[in-house]
Amino acid sequence: MSTQFIDTNALPSVTTAYGQDKEVLNEALAGAKNVKAILHTLNGGQTFDAPASDKHQLVYFMDGAGSITLEGKSYDVGKGSGVYLGPTEGASITAAAGQPVKLFHLVVPQVPA
Repeated sequence: MSTQFIDTNALPSVTTAYGQDKEVLNEALAGAKNVKAILHTLNGGQTFDAPASDKHQLVYFMDGAGSITLEGKSYDVGKGSGVYLGPTEGASITAAAGQPVKLFHLVVPQVPA
């Protein structure tokens, strides 16, 4: 596979219960068979759940502020914050009231030993 330029502004958005999603990396866009990256835009006060799974996840705050709940404990977060979630770990992210949040969410499968 050759180098691939992906214009995220030209990608289709999907309306969700919390805002908008855009897949920016997947098999159709770049031949990425096992890796998926999604831009999540949360409306103010809305919550996105990164559920526990058998995959590795990276969630990075590109813009906005809010809170993230990890193992029942809530933390204030904002632009530049991020969290790595190993297999079986999940998180819940809530945008601050009246303030949208933009997240980059990378999902990678667990590599067999």
